Amino acid sequence: MNSAPSPLRFFQESAFGRYLFAMIAVALAAVITIAFDTIISNDTQVTLLLLVPAILVASVFGGLGPGIAAIIALTALLHLMAYREWLATSHEQIIIFAIVGLGMAWFGAALRESRLDAELQRQALQAREARLQAVLDTVPDAMVIIDERGIIQSFSSTAQRMFGYRDHEVIGRNVSILMPQPYKQSHDGYLARYLTTGEKRIIGIGRVVVGERRDGATLPIELAVGEINVEGERAFIGFMRDLSERQEAEARLQELQSELIHMSRFTAMGEMASTLAHELNQPLSAISNYLRGVNRLVTTSQGNVNTQMVLDALDKAAAQALRAGEIIRRLRDFVTRGETDHQVENVNKLIEEASALALVGAKEQGVRVRFDLSPDTDRVLADKVQIQQVLLNLMRNALEAMDESPERELVVSSRPMPGGRVEISVSDTGTGLSPEMAAKLFQPFQTTKKHGMGVGLSISRTIIEAHGGRIWAEPNPNGRGTVFRMTLASVGREEANGHG
Repeated sequence: MNSAPSPLRFFQESAFGRYLFAMIAVALAAVITIAFDTIISNDTQVTLLLLVPAILVASVFGGLGPGIAAIIALTALLHLMAYREWLATSHEQIIIFAIVGLGMAWFGAALRESRLDAELQRQALQAREARLQAVLDTVPDAMVIIDERGIIQSFSSTAQRMFGYRDHEVIGRNVSILMPQPYKQSHDGYLARYLTTGEKRIIGIGRVVVGERRDGATLPIELAVGEINVEGERAFIGFMRDLSERQEAEARLQELQSELIHMSRFTAMGEMASTLAHELNQPLSAISNYLRGVNRLVTTSQGNVNTQMVLDALDKAAAQALRAGEIIRRLRDFVTRGETDHQVENVNKLIEEASALALVGAKEQGVRVRFDLSPDTDRVLADKVQIQQVLLNLMRNALEAMDESPERELVVSSRPMPGGRVEISVSDTGTGLSPEMAAKLFQPFQTTKKHGMGVGLSISRTIIEAHGGRIWAEPNPNGRGTVFRMTLASVGREEANGHG
């Protein structure tokens, strides 16, 4: 709801109002002149002096036009007073008054224009400041401006929320109030060194620093500092971004990724459960048979026990028990979730241990497994369980790809590569990949299995890329099937000894 304009605003903004104001000023001047008539005793010069301010007021308030209108009105008034013999004024004095009045009107109009220009500049400045403040209030980064001595000159609203201070609490204080020890003591020294030598530590270079809130809590900050020159005085403007939420999000993302990898191992374990049951059944059945044989030897020997035969049978039973325990241990190590632990690992040993779990039942499926492991393959710095998970996934996929293939051969190989890398490949003689599937093979939820989830290869790529390598698939050079290749960064002997 708009408020009614004030009388003063009406006289300022309306042309009619400005001229009306000029006539009011003339009338007031005439009234004052008449009121002081007995004091001035018809003194012409004093009377003219009393009338001049009316011209100045009219021109200052209304401009040159109202000022000239005031001159005309006052000149007419002087003629009338001279005609009535109220004032002994000659025509020459009236003309001089008019000329002086024109000068006063021009001077008053100039003052008015100057005042209006100053007002427009003030309004424009206020508008710019308001826009700038609005921008600063909406910028997600905190902004702090300091002078050459490190004294805070400006403190944005985002900075207030970030550090917990109100602007009036920090403006005029040293910026070190926003820093914990030992940075608090060192800051002024860095600033003085830069002003003296030009050596930059932070200015013009973005970096991560530590800030301190009002309550004493610290927070990681991404800081960028620029140098500005304001009216010949050097100042520094800093833009700060709170990294706490980003670090928490990254930690949560890493935790979720770890959970997904962990659950994928359970999925793989479920797919191998029936085959493992069959594989465990073999050593358990052998143990049972050996122990029954020992029992028959003991019960039918009638005191004449063949000790060597009993010991051999017990040794074989123990060996089968160890075999079953090794299968269970490997399964437990694979499924158990642990923290990411990069250690120097032997590539060929990683492959051998992973294949012992992944290729369970391969012989019964009619698959011929061949290993082509280079003895010159270097060691790698890797998380053993995660890399073995990738190998297990690739080998199990290769076995399934050859279910309906007349020729079933799986080849696992390793070789050193130029540039300090190691390549591991898993090839099969299955049905191969269509061009459409090959293009999106490592995307989540893409699978050729009837009951697959389509996350195994996506997780495998995540693991390999996190190790600084890459993984890809290509047609088998023998003309049938697919080869999956992955690379890992190798570790030299000196580095391996350093991690050992």
